[in-house]
Amino acid sequence: GLVIEGRTLEHVLHDSLQNIFLELTEKCRAVVCCQATPLQKSVLVKLVRSKLKAMTLAIGDGANDVGMIQVADIGVGISGQEGMQAVMASDFAISQFRHLRKLLLVHGHWCYTRLTNMVLYYFYKNVAYVNLLFWYQFFCGFSGTSMTDYWILILFNLLFTSVPPIIYGVVDKDVSAEILMEFPQLYKM
Repeated sequence: GLVIEGRTLEHVLHDSLQNIFLELTEKCRAVVCCQATPLQKSVLVKLVRSKLKAMTLAIGDGANDVGMIQVADIGVGISGQEGMQAVMASDFAISQFRHLRKLLLVHGHWCYTRLTNMVLYYFYKNVAYVNLLFWYQFFCGFSGTSMTDYWILILFNLLFTSVPPIIYGVVDKDVSAEILMEFPQLYKM
């Protein structure tokens, strides 16, 4: 691992040392920056994001972490003694740092599978409806006549656009939480 203090980090973030710093950090399993200013935190996240083309996750619990959380691809705010500024600026909020593992491994996996299934569902729903209208145009001489009344179209979209997300949100869990926590390798897939 590598530990860098805020004063040293200020020198490293200059243009001349950025590439050397990034090469060094790529060889480490963990990099900890302590006593960094809010500006240094956000510049560091920006640097890693732009130069390494990596997806970044920033975790913070106070107002001094807001810039870093907003610059990162994913921001996680920890609600605690330092106030709610980090939570308000973040994408996700947790009450304690120990909940981060479950947020990533369990809810991250479930969210990803639900989103992919819903994108496919909406794609096929729209293909089915447009396909119906397309073939109907052969029978009406391509006049643009609608096959259905507007209230049926509204009911179709209301029913087939609102019910599946509710069902997916409540019951769709491809793997149980216990298995996802026991085998973190599933997160890579």
